Amino acid sequence: METITPNAQDIECAIRTIIRAIGEDPDREGLEGTPERIVRMFKEIYRGYDEEQKPKITTFVNDAHSSDMICDSGEFYSMCEHHMMPFFGEYHFAYIPSPTGRILGISKVARVVGYCAARLQLQERLGHDIVNMLSEALNGEALGFAIVLRGKHMCKSMRGVKNNGPMCTAYFTGKFKEDAQLRNEFLLLMNNK
Repeated sequence: METITPNAQDIECAIRTIIRAIGEDPDREGLEGTPERIVRMFKEIYRGYDEEQKPKITTFVNDAHSSDMICDSGEFYSMCEHHMMPFFGEYHFAYIPSPTGRILGISKVARVVGYCAARLQLQERLGHDIVNMLSEALNGEALGFAIVLRGKHMCKSMRGVKNNGPMCTAYFTGKFKEDAQLRNEFLLLMNNK
């Protein structure tokens, strides 16, 4: 992916134009400084385009030769590429390491989730991006990955249909895709957290 560096001047000009277009005055008290604040915010929430902010994924030798399921869960925040509105929720992740390969530093999963989510995204693609990045870090040797994302989409909640129901996506590879019993074990663990 090409690194995209936000151009502060272009963003500020565009935001001023949008503020005017919706019928506001970008120079009124309360809106003064808004374009500059948005530039700073964009650098943070779209950091997923900046290769320099890509997380370093620490892996370790699998000394125990484990091939047990390793799980992690947490929250994610992203921006919908269709309306540029936030979507956010929780992720549940699992993988099975190769007994002769490496294991992930588990805190790196959350960093990868955050980095991949910090782009204009689709929830369906986000799970794939996360798994692909973590699989690469393990040299493609993991025996399988599972990720479930439950997201609340503001483009669905506050406009259009105005419905608060979450969207759920799941992506499975390797053993999780092939073995229904293993997949069900992951889903049971995920739902009982």
